[in-house]
Amino acid sequence: GILVSLHVFGLNTASLAVAFGALGIGLGFGLGNIFNNFISGIILLFERPIQVGDSIEMNGMWAEVKKINVRSTVVQTYDNASLIIPNADFISNQVTNWSFKDKRIRRNISVGVAYGSDIELVRETLIGIARDTKKVLRNPKPDVLFRDFGDSALIFRLRVWTDIDNMLAVETEIRFKIDKLFKERNI
Repeated sequence: GILVSLHVFGLNTASLAVAFGALGIGLGFGLGNIFNNFISGIILLFERPIQVGDSIEMNGMWAEVKKINVRSTVVQTYDNASLIIPNADFISNQVTNWSFKDKRIRRNISVGVAYGSDIELVRETLIGIARDTKKVLRNPKPDVLFRDFGDSALIFRLRVWTDIDNMLAVETEIRFKIDKLFKERNI
């Protein structure tokens, strides 16, 4: 109707149509990213692959989801930095949700001992340390793997289960205990 009335007054509607078409294309390109994040936000809100309070890993960064908005998601890193991540990144990139259904996590601690060490004593010591460490889960049980013969050490791996909130503290405590007990037992 506007174009017809402008044509009646003698204005060239073809040039206006071209101008509005160019304006529409420019707006389409400019708003494409916002539209993509909006649609991704709707997908996140309905599919719920991540939820507020989840511990996630994305591009090597660990964080806790604080708020999911329509256009972006706010996460808090373990270094206490708040990040605003576009929702399209959650849809198009690999995201590991460590607390999606279960907050338990297995941690691996590698230990090298000198050739000639009593390997049964190594196993018993590592299992004992895991059993005596608070926040190490009893089920699944901790276990020890003899991984390899290294260039200058026998390589063992202690595998323990804990929860996501205590994983770093548990690993640190176990490493301190390993150092102390290995010295005491001449391993």
